[in-house]
Amino acid sequence: MDWETDAVSDVIRSQELFQRALAVSPGGVNSPVRAFRAVGGAPRFMRSGSGAWLTDVDGNTYVDLVGSWGPMLLGHAHPEVLAAVADAVSRGTSFGTPSEPEVALAEEIVARTPVESVRLVSSGTEATMSAIRLARGATGRDTIVKFAGCYHGHVDALLAEAGSGVVTLGIPGTPGVPAHVAADTVVLPYNDRDAVTAAFAELGDRIACVITEAAPGNMGVVPPEPGFNAFLAATCRQNGALLISDEVMTGFRASRHGQWGLDGAVEGWAPDLMTFGKVMGGGFPAAAFGGRAELMNLLAPAGPVYQAGTLSGNPVATTAGLTTLRLATADVYRHLLDVSDRLQAAVGEALSAAGVRHAVQRTGTMFSVFWGVDEVRDFAGAQAQETWRYPAFFHAMLDAGVYLPPSAFEAWFVSAAHDEEAFSRIVEALPAAARAAAAAQPV
Repeated sequence: MDWETDAVSDVIRSQELFQRALAVSPGGVNSPVRAFRAVGGAPRFMRSGSGAWLTDVDGNTYVDLVGSWGPMLLGHAHPEVLAAVADAVSRGTSFGTPSEPEVALAEEIVARTPVESVRLVSSGTEATMSAIRLARGATGRDTIVKFAGCYHGHVDALLAEAGSGVVTLGIPGTPGVPAHVAADTVVLPYNDRDAVTAAFAELGDRIACVITEAAPGNMGVVPPEPGFNAFLAATCRQNGALLISDEVMTGFRASRHGQWGLDGAVEGWAPDLMTFGKVMGGGFPAAAFGGRAELMNLLAPAGPVYQAGTLSGNPVATTAGLTTLRLATADVYRHLLDVSDRLQAAVGEALSAAGVRHAVQRTGTMFSVFWGVDEVRDFAGAQAQETWRYPAFFHAMLDAGVYLPPSAFEAWFVSAAHDEEAFSRIVEALPAAARAAAAAQPV
């Protein structure tokens, strides 16, 4: 079916809004991953969310497996989060001064992670950009090492061979990024210790930092091989570089303590710097970066490395994030793991029954599906999958009332609100969607 031209009567309002958006916004969206370019058709415009469900402007309901790309750990419109936000809004939306919620949120992040000090910002991109600047300021070096397929926001120096919307849309190279900026970035294959060792052997005294997604979720979920993150931490320490662990996606999502809770906390090591976002904002624009106190104290006004943000620590956003983290109890994470386990099994069974070769990969409560492969350990493996099977699967699920990421390169997210009703709708939709994927042909 030609999803670019197919007109479905019950999404007329979404299609009308998309045409209006195209007239005033590039591509009709305000973030590329929201577009349906990789799957075809017009994106659904949502009117409301409640628990595990979304309702679009045409009145259609969907079980949501995107969760605003991770933040909605508790589900949409959680009553306690709404009440806390309403109370915060009643006192004012922004002061441009310190306020108590930002201190309490920082304390909560410090309590759950190995960082000693935190600076709040407004987006994951801002967090990684600031952490890179701090690493360069602390080491007096310029070179950055990153991994192919890892996405760290739209920071100039970090867009080379990035995941997320960059790979979904097939954007070549890094248009708009000056050559001299890209020249200071070394891109290595993920999970490749030999490549890391070789890079440090050649450039060790020039490398300011290694930045990695703690567990990549932007080329699909590709977990670090056992000991890989510990190896990165040790290699950086031996060479005077810093390890930046990007937990914008995995932080407080993969587990209560993020991906670090699944490896570093068990193995006894910690990154030098970490970035956070998504869940810690509770659905509002909020992010953070943190690390050892002596590093963080190099930031202005305590030190010479300048970083600032007019709306950083916004009282409404920090209230939403703090309330979300306080409600994210051990019972919540047990439920997330249970639902995630059951859903992964159901997806795998449906695809196997339809004869679709696939791999379901996870870290903690996050997972994704790779098509036409048995395992993916790096970006090359993710790119080798049969992504052409995904649009048929995606639209079959969408038509059955299940909202998935409109890209084969993104993680799936469940929430504490995913109950038996939501799970049943997903399971009922899977067999037909799996058969659609099996029947798909390369474009």
